[in-house]
Amino acid sequence: MSIRRLPEHLVNRIAAGEVVERPASALKELVENAIDAGAGRIAILLVEGGTSRIEVADDGCGMTPADMALALERHATSKLPDEFIESVVTLGFRGEALPSIASVARLTIESRIRGAEGWARTVDNGRVEREGPAALPPGTRVVVEDLFARVPARRKFLRSPRAEYAACLDVVRRLAMARPDIGFTLEHDGRRALSAMQVEDRPGRVATLTDRALADNSVAIDLEREGLVLGGVASLPTYNRGIADHQYLFVNGRPVKDRLLMGAIRGAYAEMLPRDRHAVVALFLDIPTDQVDVNVHPAKTEVRFRDPAMVRGLIVSGLRRALDAAGHRSQRASESALSMWQPENISSPPGGEEGARPQSGWEGEGTLQRLPLENRSYGAVNDSRPTFFASPPQARAEPAWTPPPQTAAFPMGVARGQVAKTYIVAEAEDGLVLVDQHAAHERLVLERMRAALIGGTIASQALLIPEVVELDESACDRLESRAEELSEFGLDLERFGPHAMLVRATPALLGQSDPKGLVTDLADELAAFDEALSLKERLDAVAGTMACHGSVRAGRILSVTEMNALLREMEVTPHSGQCNHGRPTWVKISLSDVEKLFGRK
Repeated sequence: MSIRRLPEHLVNRIAAGEVVERPASALKELVENAIDAGAGRIAILLVEGGTSRIEVADDGCGMTPADMALALERHATSKLPDEFIESVVTLGFRGEALPSIASVARLTIESRIRGAEGWARTVDNGRVEREGPAALPPGTRVVVEDLFARVPARRKFLRSPRAEYAACLDVVRRLAMARPDIGFTLEHDGRRALSAMQVEDRPGRVATLTDRALADNSVAIDLEREGLVLGGVASLPTYNRGIADHQYLFVNGRPVKDRLLMGAIRGAYAEMLPRDRHAVVALFLDIPTDQVDVNVHPAKTEVRFRDPAMVRGLIVSGLRRALDAAGHRSQRASESALSMWQPENISSPPGGEEGARPQSGWEGEGTLQRLPLENRSYGAVNDSRPTFFASPPQARAEPAWTPPPQTAAFPMGVARGQVAKTYIVAEAEDGLVLVDQHAAHERLVLERMRAALIGGTIASQALLIPEVVELDESACDRLESRAEELSEFGLDLERFGPHAMLVRATPALLGQSDPKGLVTDLADELAAFDEALSLKERLDAVAGTMACHGSVRAGRILSVTEMNALLREMEVTPHSGQCNHGRPTWVKISLSDVEKLFGRK
């Protein structure tokens, strides 16, 4: 077959396959055009997820009839005043979107510049159907109807209207987040789905378009290095999501989905989040145009950096600094968690008259108070309710022989007791603090080990009697090959036959740890490592495994002094708001929430 030049309508359909993948792709192109036109307000209307109708109206500069006709030709654009494509600052520049959309749908453009008459032009699947005068305010309105209606091969690959609407909403949310100076509205099937008024700052727009709880559970990002500026907000590690769809990335105001940037975010949160959880972030990177190439994807969703390592380092450093500055902060108790607190319905005693004085519930109340502590028993309790305590409550408090410290002096409060031998109850000036003692101490031990490694090696504590740990041969081989490196962590191992390791010393920071459990878990951890990586390159994983074995276990009774010491160390330790696995170490219930629980507010 000889080579031939493809007809114009077929070229446009091929281009549409690259640019217009689904309704969200067409909507993205139209909204970007509105932004580039200098719009202050953009109104979007969708019908059936955009498959039946997409309408975008703006109050931008508008077009003349001649410009409108030229805009529907391929590779015609007003956004490249010269040939230096690397210096483009607009969202669009390829000049392919409108003719591509018009080749696979019915496209109507109405536009008017200030001080002139309006004009309209309709193109139905590549054929000009109508043009003439139109009445509209200054600006442009574009309507796309029946997308892919005459291309059944493409139409059948569209998802349900609900799924297509979700993709359209995500596109509008990202574009609106990048431009807080523009007002956005989105209606779907007659219902207002999004409304973002013009605001001055990006954090306010981010809070409007994501979860308002993010404002109370996030840190601000602000870092500049070698002409690159990074800003935005990032969630605390304890405020996370199960998917990465809540990570919004922008390069020079352009929404992108870049693997390098996503990887940098994962690296910054590496030892603070579980593997199946993702941070909520909105990062805005401003970079000189000669250091980034935006012309690497037809839909302009990917970019290429001249110095990827510097960009990655900037993002990791910016996130780490902000999270370090957050100190011991943790996620605030959510409304859903507080709603689980329910008042107990106490029925009146059977046989009692309404309004009668309730019984004391204690037999010989005055006598019981005079009994020595060791002679008191729960058998003295007489309560008619069948649900009364069947066993002593799982909580404990100690007599305060010394005056308790003032709560105002300590952000984490002052210990008041221990619940279920696992949770510390502390009173702060502005609320009630609950601390998971194992999770909190695990983070503290990890941070101590990091600090010790930075200063050299971790001190070891020799075992009085070396302990033999039996493992399979491959696990012993892995440990033996890393024995020298493990000694820097304070763990002294040597081979003891084909199926055992001899533990002579453990890290002193771990105290009375379980050598067998520690060595077994480390052998499993080493199996997942790349042989080329040193243990110091996997510091967080190794130190995290050791810290888990050296921390205070749930079920251990702590004295008030020990509890307060733990709280004081948490206040000065970075990242103490979450454990090594990304779970919160403490939560706070504000006094106002406590008052609501008791009906005082």
